[in-house]
Amino acid sequence: MIIKLVGEGVELANLQELVNRSLAELGLLELVTLETTADPAYKMELGITQNPALCIEESSIDFKDMIFEGVVPEKSELVSMFASILGSPESEGGSCGSGGGCGSCSTGGCH
Repeated sequence: MIIKLVGEGVELANLQELVNRSLAELGLLELVTLETTADPAYKMELGITQNPALCIEESSIDFKDMIFEGVVPEKSELVSMFASILGSPESEGGSCGSGGGCGSCSTGGCH
């Protein structure tokens, strides 16, 4: 999965730091690619009109969507959002959590 941050400047840097800290807290840094862009064509494709914006892409299912724009959410909001979308390999009981799983399970059963 790719998390793409759109924009530039201080707000983008703040968002990038919060996203990195949130993913690290959940133990998901190795499972996600984090990119930044200010590409006008990308912004037009997703209808982004305000910076910064956070988009999620998953090439295996040809999915690309803007999650939010024009705000830098609190870290707790990001942690909650990523946990619900991606799950957490560090979740209680050693399971992959809810959502997308841990990405490291080779047999389909988790830990």
